[in-house]
Formats: sequence, structure tokens, C-alpha cells
Amino acid sequence: MKRIFAILVAVLLTANLRAQSPEKMSYQAVIRNTGNALVVSQSVGMRISILQGSATGTAVYEETQTPGTNANGLVSIEIGAGTIVSGDFSAIDWANGPYFIKTETDPTGGASYTITGTSQLLSVPYAMHAKTAETVTGSITETDPIFGLSVASAITATDTANWNNTSHDLYLGKDTLGGIVYYIYMGSDGQQHGLIVSKTETTAVWQNTGVHTYGSLTWDGAVNTKLLTNSPAKDWITTNFSSEWYLPSIDELSILWHNRFHLNKVLDALGVYLLSNSAAYWSSTEISGENAFILIFHYGYVSEDNKTKAFNVRAVREF
Repeated sequence: MKRIFAILVAVLLTANLRAQSPEKMSYQAVIRNTGNALVVSQSVGMRISILQGSATGTAVYEETQTPGTNANGLVSIEIGAGTIVSGDFSAIDWANGPYFIKTETDPTGGASYTITGTSQLLSVPYAMHAKTAETVTGSITETDPIFGLSVASAITATDTANWNNTSHDLYLGKDTLGGIVYYIYMGSDGQQHGLIVSKTETTAVWQNTGVHTYGSLTWDGAVNTKLLTNSPAKDWITTNFSSEWYLPSIDELSILWHNRFHLNKVLDALGVYLLSNSAAYWSSTEISGENAFILIFHYGYVSEDNKTKAFNVRAVREF
């Protein structure tokens, strides 16, 4: 007769804490024969031992069971509910580990165990040790009664007030505050900050006549725009937007070009003006009384041109 072996794949699921004895642990195994075929819909014999200290340690508990496999070869048992061979499952001191589970299986349903497997019980069964809290007696000394040693003690009223600040929900391409977010950074206040660009644009000259306005900052378009006079580009922003909006500096315009992927996807979905790849856009950063910086979007490089020429204009704002 061909000898049959079982290949046992076991998974400890949970430690089911019960108020009454005995306590139990759910256990599952998949049974296969030597041909790697599932042993389905039949009884198998199992002997389960809980070993203390090592994989060859002393058995502190042992039981037998004859469960049946399902159509997938899966057998499910509750350790602690079988026929006890030795020991008391409810008396196991789980804090005095490590513990190992040893399974011996007879796939034919008898007691001729032909397959043996041993694996360590890790964190799950030790949840049973929580029951020791029920027997704690006497007083407990609180070593940090005002919670002053915890990192959490540094949480301030300002922190809690900003806990659900909506600025944390911002992302590149978000439609908000009248425009599209195109740059985000984390400020020293722990909040998100960045730049938003308008959904619309126009074509306008930088200045009707060349006048040096000293708006030469490459990083701060808001300051530059305030200094700008006699400017159709600034007038368009002032007329169509609130006071928070301004003509971007060359650095802010450069960031806009680098992140145009996010912007054009959203602008296209909204059916509004896309950033034109073939256009040059005015920045608010001037070079001289006659010229100011432009960024040519087709190539992505910075150039300069006469202030009286008409180029594309977008408004931006900070948040």
C-alpha cells in the first residue's frame, strides 16, 4: 500500500480569551499528500503539543483531535478543546516563554502520525497573559502623574487649533482659492504654503513706457508688482483679481513652467486656458528701465525683452 504523508501548513489565527476555562486558540492547517494534492473532505488525526523553552523543550500541554478537512484541504481546530493527553491549557504561564507549537498529523484519520511540524508561537498567544491584570493587588505608584516626560506634553493650544487646518489638504493641481496650486512647501509654522496660478491669462505689455521701477527681485513677485507703474499687465491683474494676486517673479514663473504638467491636466479638465507652450510669459522682475525678464515656455529658458512688447500674462498668489 502506498504510504501517505501530509504536508501541513499551519497559521495561528487568534487567542480567544474566555472568561471561563478552558481557554482556546484558533488554529488552521492545510493538509496535502505526497503528490501535493489536497486531502479534502475527510477526517485527519492530530496531536498538538505546547513546548516550553525551545523546539525540543518540555511539553506543558498535549491534546489530540480528529477534525475534518474542507473542500480546500483546510482544517480548523481550537487548541484547548481537544482530548487532553497531559497538562492544563488554562494554566499555561504565557509570560514564561518562549513557547512552540508541535503538530503531529495522520492524514488517514488515525493515530499513526506521519508528519511532524514545530513552529514558535510569537506575539498572538501572549495576549492571554493580559489576564494577569485581573489579579493585580495593592497600590500602583505613578512615576509621571502630570505626563511631563512624554513628547506629547509639548503639544500647545496652537497645535490643537491647527490640528485640522485645511491647508494640509492641498496638493499640486488642486482647484482652490480661485486658481490652481502649483507649488507647495512646509513652512516653519508646520503648515503648508506655496503658490497658486490663475485659471485665465491675457496678453499685455509690461509697461507703456520704459521707466525703472526697481522691481528687480527674482523671488518675490508681490513686492515687484507693488512697485510697478503705468503697466497694462498689472492693471489686468488688479481689475480681475483681489489684492492677493500679482505678476510672478522670474523664479515663481520658472516654478510654474516646471510644474506645468499638473496644471495643464487640471486646466484642460476644466475647459479653461492652458499654459501655452509656444508663448513667452512676462515676469515682474525687471532688468533695466527698458527691459524685463520673460520665460519662453516652448524652450523653458529665461530671456529678456523690451517692456513695451506684448507677451502672455498670468496672475499668481501665495497661500
